[in-house]
Amino acid sequence: MALPRLTGTLRSFSNVTKHEDYSEELADLRTKRSKLHEQLLKSDLTWKKIIKFVDDNLDKKEHQTVNGDLKTILQAAKQIVGAENGQEAIESGAVFLFKTFHRKECVGHDETKAIKQMFGPFPSSSATAACNATYRIASHFTEEQLTALIQMAEEQNGDNRVFFGKNIVFSFDMHDLDHSEELPVNGEADAQKIISLDYNKFLNNQLNHLQNYCDEKSDLKSLEKVDDSFLWCEVGKYLNESQGDTPGGPTTEDLCCTLYEMLASTKSGDELQNELFELLGPEGFELIEKLLQNRSLILERSLTYPNDNRFQTLQEQCKKFIGENIKPNYGCQVTIQSEQERLLMKQYRREEKRNARKEKQASEDGEVSGEGLMCFDPKELRMQRELALLNARSMPVLGRQRDVDFEKIHYPHVYDSRAEAMKTSAFIGGAKVFLPEAVQRENNKMYEEVKIPHSEPMPVGIEEKIVYIKDLDEVESTQSMIRILGLSATLPNYLDVATFLHVNPCIGLFYFDGRFRPVPLGQTFIGIKTTNKVQQLNHMDEVCYENVLKQIMAGHQVMVFVHARNATVRTAMGLREKAKNNGHICHFLSPQGSDYGQAEKQVQRSRNKQLRELFPDGFSIHHAGMLRQDRSLVENLFSNGHIKVLVCTATLAWGVNLPAHAVVIKGTQIYAAKRGSFVDLGILDVMQIFGRAGRPQFDKFGEGIIITTHDKLSHYLTLLTQQNPIESQFLESLADNLNAEIALGTVTNVEEAVKWISYTYLYVRMRANPLVYGISHKAYQMDPGLEKHREQLVIEVSRKLDKARMIRFEERTGFFSSTDLGRTASHYYIKYNTIETFNELFDAHKTDGDILAIVSKAEEFEQIKVREEEIEELDTLLNDFCELPAPGGVENNYGKINILLQTYISRGEMDSFSLISDSAYVAQNAARIVRALFEIALRKRWPAMTYRLLNLSKVIDKRLWGWVSPLRQFSVLPPSVLSKLEEKNLTIDKMKDMRKDEIGHMLHHVKIGLKVKQCVHQIPSIIMEATIQPITRTVLRVRLNIAPDFTWNDQVHGTVGEPWWIWVEDPTNDHIYHSEYFIIQKKQVMTKEPQLLVFTIPIFEPLPSQYYIRAVSDRWLGAEAVCIINFQHLILPERHPPHTELLDLQPLPVTALGHREYEVLYKFTHFNPIQTQIFHTLYHTDCNVLLGAPTGSGKTVAAELAIFRVFNKYPTSKAVYIAPLKALVRERIEDWKVRIEEKLGKKVVELTGDVTPDMRAIAQADLIVTTPEKWDGVSRSWQNRSYVQKVSILIIDEIHLLGDERGPVLEVIVSRTNFISSHTEKPVRVVGLSTALANARDLADWLNINQMGLFNFRPSVRPVPLEVHIQGFPGQHYCPRMASMNKPAFQAIRSHSPAKPVLIFVSSRRQTRLTALDLIAFLATEDDPKQWLKMDEREMNDIIVTVRDSNLKLTLAFGIGMHHAGLHERDRKTVEELFVNCKIQVLIATSTLAWGVNFPAHLVIVKGTEYYDGKTRRYVDYPITDVLQMMGRAGRPQFDDQGKAVILVHDIKKDFYKKFLYEPFPVESSLLEVLADHLNAEIAAGTITSKQDAMDYITWTYFFRRLIMNPTYYNLDDVSHDTMNKYLSSLVEKSLFDLECSYCIEIGEDNRSIEPLTYGRIASYYYLKHPTIGMFKDQLKPESNIEELLLILTNADEYTDLPVRHNEDQMNSELAKHLPVEVNPHSFDSSHTKTHLLLQAHFSHAMLPCPDYATDTKTVLDQAIRICQAMLDVAAHHGWLVTALNITNLVQMVVQGRWIHDSSLLTLPNIELHHLHLFRKWSQGKRKSVYGGYQGPIECLPELMAACEGKENVFASIVDSELQTAHISQAWNFLCRLPILNVSLSIKGCWDDPVQPQNEVPVPSLTTDARDDKRWIKLHADQEYVLQVNLQRTQMGYQGKQESKAVAPRFPKVKDEGWFLILGEVDKKELIALKRTGYVRNRNTVSVAFYTPETPGKCIYTLYLMSDSYLGMDQQYDIYLNIIPASTSAQVTTEVSDAISHLALK
Repeated sequence: MALPRLTGTLRSFSNVTKHEDYSEELADLRTKRSKLHEQLLKSDLTWKKIIKFVDDNLDKKEHQTVNGDLKTILQAAKQIVGAENGQEAIESGAVFLFKTFHRKECVGHDETKAIKQMFGPFPSSSATAACNATYRIASHFTEEQLTALIQMAEEQNGDNRVFFGKNIVFSFDMHDLDHSEELPVNGEADAQKIISLDYNKFLNNQLNHLQNYCDEKSDLKSLEKVDDSFLWCEVGKYLNESQGDTPGGPTTEDLCCTLYEMLASTKSGDELQNELFELLGPEGFELIEKLLQNRSLILERSLTYPNDNRFQTLQEQCKKFIGENIKPNYGCQVTIQSEQERLLMKQYRREEKRNARKEKQASEDGEVSGEGLMCFDPKELRMQRELALLNARSMPVLGRQRDVDFEKIHYPHVYDSRAEAMKTSAFIGGAKVFLPEAVQRENNKMYEEVKIPHSEPMPVGIEEKIVYIKDLDEVESTQSMIRILGLSATLPNYLDVATFLHVNPCIGLFYFDGRFRPVPLGQTFIGIKTTNKVQQLNHMDEVCYENVLKQIMAGHQVMVFVHARNATVRTAMGLREKAKNNGHICHFLSPQGSDYGQAEKQVQRSRNKQLRELFPDGFSIHHAGMLRQDRSLVENLFSNGHIKVLVCTATLAWGVNLPAHAVVIKGTQIYAAKRGSFVDLGILDVMQIFGRAGRPQFDKFGEGIIITTHDKLSHYLTLLTQQNPIESQFLESLADNLNAEIALGTVTNVEEAVKWISYTYLYVRMRANPLVYGISHKAYQMDPGLEKHREQLVIEVSRKLDKARMIRFEERTGFFSSTDLGRTASHYYIKYNTIETFNELFDAHKTDGDILAIVSKAEEFEQIKVREEEIEELDTLLNDFCELPAPGGVENNYGKINILLQTYISRGEMDSFSLISDSAYVAQNAARIVRALFEIALRKRWPAMTYRLLNLSKVIDKRLWGWVSPLRQFSVLPPSVLSKLEEKNLTIDKMKDMRKDEIGHMLHHVKIGLKVKQCVHQIPSIIMEATIQPITRTVLRVRLNIAPDFTWNDQVHGTVGEPWWIWVEDPTNDHIYHSEYFIIQKKQVMTKEPQLLVFTIPIFEPLPSQYYIRAVSDRWLGAEAVCIINFQHLILPERHPPHTELLDLQPLPVTALGHREYEVLYKFTHFNPIQTQIFHTLYHTDCNVLLGAPTGSGKTVAAELAIFRVFNKYPTSKAVYIAPLKALVRERIEDWKVRIEEKLGKKVVELTGDVTPDMRAIAQADLIVTTPEKWDGVSRSWQNRSYVQKVSILIIDEIHLLGDERGPVLEVIVSRTNFISSHTEKPVRVVGLSTALANARDLADWLNINQMGLFNFRPSVRPVPLEVHIQGFPGQHYCPRMASMNKPAFQAIRSHSPAKPVLIFVSSRRQTRLTALDLIAFLATEDDPKQWLKMDEREMNDIIVTVRDSNLKLTLAFGIGMHHAGLHERDRKTVEELFVNCKIQVLIATSTLAWGVNFPAHLVIVKGTEYYDGKTRRYVDYPITDVLQMMGRAGRPQFDDQGKAVILVHDIKKDFYKKFLYEPFPVESSLLEVLADHLNAEIAAGTITSKQDAMDYITWTYFFRRLIMNPTYYNLDDVSHDTMNKYLSSLVEKSLFDLECSYCIEIGEDNRSIEPLTYGRIASYYYLKHPTIGMFKDQLKPESNIEELLLILTNADEYTDLPVRHNEDQMNSELAKHLPVEVNPHSFDSSHTKTHLLLQAHFSHAMLPCPDYATDTKTVLDQAIRICQAMLDVAAHHGWLVTALNITNLVQMVVQGRWIHDSSLLTLPNIELHHLHLFRKWSQGKRKSVYGGYQGPIECLPELMAACEGKENVFASIVDSELQTAHISQAWNFLCRLPILNVSLSIKGCWDDPVQPQNEVPVPSLTTDARDDKRWIKLHADQEYVLQVNLQRTQMGYQGKQESKAVAPRFPKVKDEGWFLILGEVDKKELIALKRTGYVRNRNTVSVAFYTPETPGKCIYTLYLMSDSYLGMDQQYDIYLNIIPASTSAQVTTEVSDAISHLALK
């Protein structure tokens, strides 16, 4: 038998005639091919050969000149060929030139022609230069030598090449096969013996052959032969018998498949029998019997014979028939058959049967003997081989046999025709490639071409399917829906990518193949065969031209894509030249349409020469190097059809959507700067470029042509026909990515890292294709999830990272922690190897040159290579532009990088194309790397290095060296001027002082002076002033004032701000002690507003001479400032006295109290050690006590001991307990109400801003619990408040808060208490409680405490020991930094307190929410996400229903509570209870909770130690006391034996906290800032009446004590008597001056005495700051309207502290758009504007942009009433009636939250604007009311009340159509509690009537007749009378207990209902008297004293009764007075009636 004709290659790959000695590698083909390529190259004349020839045949001395000439030729070749084509092409061009010219003296006509033919148009000068050089070289050699050189090459090229096929020798090694058979050429020949070459027929014959073969054997019943052919044969037989000729029946394949599936199912034999009978009918009895008998064998065999191809073939055929449905069934399973198609199918099957029968008869073959089957059957072998070869066209010959053939799953939205269609395989460029059907191929000497015609577009029936896209599953970790949408060009392994993206393939996977292109695409691949570079380029041009011409002739436009900018011009010129030479240019010309002339004009205007030159011939170019307007012009011309051929670079394909009918890619080599060499054009680029082929609106199809070299042809074919799966490239960057995750905090241990890898595409591919990733098959089987392998990867990488100090990896536990270095690397995207390099080379003392050298060695640049041809240019660059040494020189790549970087900075020009792109790459990366180095140096605290690197990074950004004039940063100044500036050495500072004309003269250019001067002032500069305050002997606080000193210009500085770096450096130790980054906002520059930075730095003894504070701009060169801190006059504070030692005493039993009722109050039996030690002093003596002990050591008990002492000894006097926060007061009240009030029967009263009990309650109280401010306010007027004088003990909790901003109040209280007791001569005991203090002695001295009363224990004597962990976090910006703390916080909970309670403190309400949500996200990834919930979920759900806050509802479900002031009171209580009872494990609270509520936890996490300070608009640090207080909450005395605190801080503050968390912090006074306000209070109270008093007052304060101890802190230079006096006097002067400016006081003429003014009293009474009152005085007018008053209210100083957080200015401006009153648009970042907007929103019921605003509103409303009351007093003082009435309206608006002009009905709950019509249209109708009630439409509340008459049903009937019942009852509840007052008036006073000297005249109520005399009351002029107002409340339908509280659902705190009585004269708009009265229970009488006018006559006074809580409930009464002249007797009896005596100010 003859062998099948196979190529040697295929034979060597198959098992057909396998050579025994074939042992070479599989990759052998490639190496062979490359060897061949090299051989061909060698055989030709190469440049290297010419050089070798020159070297061999010349003397040394001649070398010099000849080498020069050779260089000239290369240079010429470079210009002719083009640098962008690479070195090889240039050398090959040079060889061509050498060959052409080696015998010529000048460039003749033939040579020109030859060169032009080869290269297209070329610069003639280059040719001449080359010719001359060649001639000069040739002159050194003889004719023979030259001939030999040229010949040598040609010989090798010539005859000794073996022709193809010569080396095939006859082989005697014959293959013995069955001789009886001849193998025909193409399968079985039919009867006529026609040899057909039809492939399909051949295939069918093969299959039929198989069928016949079965039929012949089928009578062998031998069981041994029940194998997979058995089923086939039996079924064939059955079909022949049963169906005969019936058309349209099933084919054998179909039936076999069906039966096989049935047999393989799990059904029993009986069930199967029935089913088979149904399927096969009665004729199938025999077959059924056989099948069931041999069922198991059939199945078994078909599985155990994987090598037997027959059944597989059978299955494949089945699949093909099912899958293909004959015509390729696009869209897989969606077969939409029309009736017609069905008939066609039938017809087709019939035909097929007929064929089958015909061929069967032709191939009847005789039978095979039985025993032949047992041995090798040659026929069967042959059949197998033929089948294998058959398959070779559609399958690899050596495919891996799959054990089980998987059924391919069809997904609904995958349309992949290639997966279904058969492909033809072909050898292209020597590689085997599958190609789609119908490919056209051409192969000639010059090139090989493969043309894939465009596919038919998609069948339309499919596109109409509607697809529903459901969301992806929630992402595991965040539980928030992040939906991933991946878009891609068609890619081969879309299923893998779908797996990676977690797509549900049946819903979310959409795959559309090429048929879905809107314009089908035909692709042509052309491979140029020659290997000679020059020839190659030439051929490419040829082929390109042919293809372009073909398209142009067909009338299409063409785009030619090349890969370098200068190649565009070269190609365009070449194409044009060819067109002209071949006479085709006429086809290229643009059609001379109407607008052509216009286009031509536009082109002629362009500055681009080539553009103008090419356009007339219909060509053009386009690349990124052209000007924007030229590019747009070209795009327009092309889309309008004026340009036929556009030559462009690939950027056009990506950047601009400009389609053409055909695109040509000419050449596929592209220079990659990243690689530093030429690489193949990426497949994405090719697709993108091909995507531009075919214009959707005009073309039926598009054409894409790619011209490449022959060896790359198969590469692009396989890529574009999608045959190579995409593999993951993740491994190489695993280290960097892992580091990034660790730095981010998402991966914290090996386990998490392993899990993290499982989310990568790498993991998907590792499992699909393990071998590629170095995983052996065995390993994969053992570890199918690749757990071990992933772990191995992680550990390996972690070790590397740990070695580089980028992370800390503890192998024992597998935990990672990130380091500064790692975070910097991750942030700046620095690779691991680069960090390694830095670690090795980088230290604190490097010069700029060293730094550049280090940067050049970064791994980021490792691909950049030095090319032979660049060396010369690099040399020039090195000499011309490099200002610093470049180690490594031009030969090494790091030298090259250095040179390029310096050239880039020097703005040097480069010629070589590759250098230009390398340079861009270097510059981009270097900037980033230097920034990273800067951060590293800053973290290492190297000052000189930090400074150098920051400057260097700006040098790279600005491309200016540091020593040039900083003015070069402005583009507006001409270069000549800048050079002159540098010559004259004019520095910025000098120029700042010069005038513009001086500058102009110096520069000999007068006009430029102004511009220069402007620029000089625009360079950012700042003025710094530092003051230092020693805190202890080792810590200094620096207050740095930074004032901007430059002009802002948006063009130059942008619109946000200028960033600066600032650091404190110690020049002697070369160390940075503190650094921070801050931004000077545009606004601060415009308003010249200074900025204050406060930070602490260490100092050491002996004192250094000085530190420097250096500020350097982050963006600007030459913008820096230095401020020197001098330690010459620094006085360090005294050393602190030691702590009190804790004595080892026997704990005291509770019985020591000696009172049974006290003992039962305590749950414990013995006092703790601290309480034991202080017991005697507190309980048995009266001396003042200061107790400093750590938080949690039972100080409250100490307070109680002191209180009990008062109860025992002085039962009539009062105890006052002052706690700094309302929350603390609340907590004490709740505790003591039960323990002291209920159990001891003593009265406890709360006195805070929220709760103000009446005087009676206070007078009766035994214990008053209050806040400092409130007590200060109350005790200010101690002279007329007797209860203040009854106080015998003052307990001040947390007295260390003296140092806080609220500290001054405490100072004042204590000072006043001492003052009072010295006056009343009743001693008041002061007990101060605080945390451990550093300077307890000073505090004790101030409190008059002797040694016996001072207990100051050290911080470590906690009842529960505390373990503290401090972690630093980097990052400039607050919010991201907080976010990065969430994972560590979660980790801390897991490691320190997995099951015990945890408290997390955050700085803001917003942070509570964000932190909680993040923790929930981390919980979600755990096995038990609800592990922190310690109660039944159902119970929790019941609780959640009652919670108001929506975020809280969510977090509670996970066992996380939130606690902050913004929550509703009830929500807060719920959370507290859940936490205290351990039902929820985690509580996230704002810092106030640390003070407010005493529920300790096992673990406390302080998340961030800064808070946003609204005043300075930046984040500032908590006072250290707050942090200690928070830590103090860790450790629960009754449950824990130790507490844990984790403190997460900004990394630069870590050292500070480390120091002060362990040693106590000294308390300094902050009285100075607010001294004026407190002086004012004392002046108003009358304690201070002269300047000397003021001085004395200061000496009572704690401030005075500290001033002596730590003078430098308070800016006092020394402590001598005189200095001190001067200092204090100036303080007093300044404060009094401020008060005078605010109209609060008046300084007497003697310049000593001080008089309080009304304003001062008002300020003191209402506790306002003096600037607020001054502002009232300036801004209130006699007739201020509501809008003006609102503005004045919101401008109060009290609102300066309202925080305007980050980005809230935008929110404010959004909010302002929805509100009625306009605000100043430039002040959206001001807290006053925000207050204004919040109040408006409160009145308008506007939607607030975020939850924070709701809590801010609460803060605003808290203060509003107090400020309004003060405004009212000011208005009354001036007698401004209109303003006073408007202010009362404003108060009503604030309380009810509605505008005054809204209908008062809207204050009813649930009634909105759209309900008002219900009231308007209502009328009483027929029903006559008993009282003759109200009728007609209802417009206001009183009318509504009259209409309802106290009956709820009437009200319900009005509104029930639109409100629910619950809402109605709420509204009714409000309505029936509204106060309706009946008023009767009378006037008391003295009349002239002697009979009745003292009497009362009733004021008549409304009378009808105006002229009625009775109503005019006669009064004497200029006399005091009292108007008595009787108020009586009429009750309406409200049955409940009477509440004195107003119903104000929208007001945050409880408000007492009250009234203003205002008496005024309307005509004069004058207010006569104002009186406030409280709640009217049943009846109330109020007396208002007033003076009558001085002139007699008639006047009308009006009494206004204004509610202070409700809108629409006011009343007014006119009083008609007839004033008669005064009589003497009346004057004598001006004794005012007793009614007046009540008027004393309460």
